[in-house]
Amino acid sequence: MGDSFISGEAGRWYGNAAPWSAGHRYGTDRAANNCWEWASWCSHDPSAVYGDSHRTGCHRSDTAEIMSADLGPGIQRINLACSGATTNNVLRAAQGGLPFKGEEPQADQLARAARTHDIKLIVLSIGGNDLGFTDIITDCVKGFMVPTGNWHCTPGQNGRLETALEETQAKVARTLGDIRAVMGQAGYSANSYRLVLQSYPSPVPRGGDNRYPETYARFSTGGCPLFDDDATWARDSVVPRISTMLKKAAREEGTPFLDLQDAFDGKEVCSMGTTQATGKNTPTDRLPGHQAEWVRFLVTVGSQGSAQESIHPNAYGQQALGHCLTLLCHQQPHDTVACRNTPDGGPQDMKLQPPLEVGVEK
Repeated sequence: MGDSFISGEAGRWYGNAAPWSAGHRYGTDRAANNCWEWASWCSHDPSAVYGDSHRTGCHRSDTAEIMSADLGPGIQRINLACSGATTNNVLRAAQGGLPFKGEEPQADQLARAARTHDIKLIVLSIGGNDLGFTDIITDCVKGFMVPTGNWHCTPGQNGRLETALEETQAKVARTLGDIRAVMGQAGYSANSYRLVLQSYPSPVPRGGDNRYPETYARFSTGGCPLFDDDATWARDSVVPRISTMLKKAAREEGTPFLDLQDAFDGKEVCSMGTTQATGKNTPTDRLPGHQAEWVRFLVTVGSQGSAQESIHPNAYGQQALGHCLTLLCHQQPHDTVACRNTPDGGPQDMKLQPPLEVGVEK
């Protein structure tokens, strides 16, 4: 349940390819079909990845976390998440929740599912859109793209973020409580199922970990147009503060918490140690997950796909998060746990660890 980071947004892509790559986009586009290899030309059908949710814009991909996870035999998966959703789109209508993209609130959908299925696990990703996280990153991008001068987005953002964090914590806690209420009304006891709140992986690396110099190449080739100090602020301040806020909301409601803030460390868009696919890569010879970026680049670079896919976990990223969920299910920790990748590893090399308790730079 929740928003784009768990619905499967950007699951269409196996890594990124240079903007000028045509046709199959060097094997990264999972929606490519009927390719003429000699002409690098293909048809593209996003519904092959997103199904009917491509039409609505919810973008529930076939590689979404819940679909990628190995939950055991005979387990049915239900993806209620929708790209762009806020806490208001999860709460039941009776609690003030609102329909979104032609669908009733997610908690009302859960209520129906709970009556017809034996629900064992509910995973929620929510709060980023309430905070305006995308708007924060967009402001940083706009600052980088200003033709003259150095307009950095960091100054003036912290006060706005602090207020939003406090307000969003209360909304997330209320949402968790509403999900519990739905399950209780459907006849479930508190220990008959698991509810987990998860945080967000950073989509961008620290400025010093960007493989491109602080030049226009970060936009024209890399698809990560951010100044070093803005990227470091997003990575080391904004994302950890969001995780801390969500952890507080989870504790307030007695809900286990999955900390993902470092899950993509070294695999973010433009991160050193990763690369884009090249002409030698094709749909049958893709850039492997241990080399690829796990985050979709800014698609306005080359008009590949849709803008809403930008800066979201791609297919490799979704598979990595799915493996985190696999470990969570089988190891069954019942409090706060963090999921991190293995250096030089692929999506199947994720590990659960105790979360780091460190100070957060503001």
